[in-house]
Amino acid sequence: MEFLDIVNEKDEVVGKAPRSEIYEKLLPHRIVHVILFNSEGEMCLQLRSKEVSFCPSYWCTSAGGHVKSGETPEAAGLRELKEELGIKTDITFAYKDLYVDQFRQTRMKKILITFKGKYNGPFKINPEEVEQVKFFSMDNIQKMINKGEKFHPELLFLLERHFGIE
Repeated sequence: MEFLDIVNEKDEVVGKAPRSEIYEKLLPHRIVHVILFNSEGEMCLQLRSKEVSFCPSYWCTSAGGHVKSGETPEAAGLRELKEELGIKTDITFAYKDLYVDQFRQTRMKKILITFKGKYNGPFKINPEEVEQVKFFSMDNIQKMINKGEKFHPELLFLLERHFGIE
């Protein structure tokens, strides 16, 4: 059973609970995202597998997921890179944001902790979680959003807040 830390809006740990209880009771918790860029400055996005329970076949950050109870966000980011993309690379802290999930109309609060890294490939994707990985210019990402392609709501939030994409 996976336990997550319950946090307040200042990202202070105030308890812990099983992941199922976190979502059942809409408890605030931490999510980590890693955004990789290649040597041309293009952003790496993953297309989530059709098999995942939340946002299947949506474009998402390079890697991401829950920060387990007692785990540092950086360790979680490195773990997600290994689990989803089969890689190990250096990452650096980029952003910490309070996010209110409106996608599910629950208004659950999350602390999004984002890291950046540089990596050109290759990837060894986990097909249970990831369908494909591609690099995109910011212009192409904006065009994809304008065309109505499906983007994970947390990725859209990060793109709007930190990259000027609407």
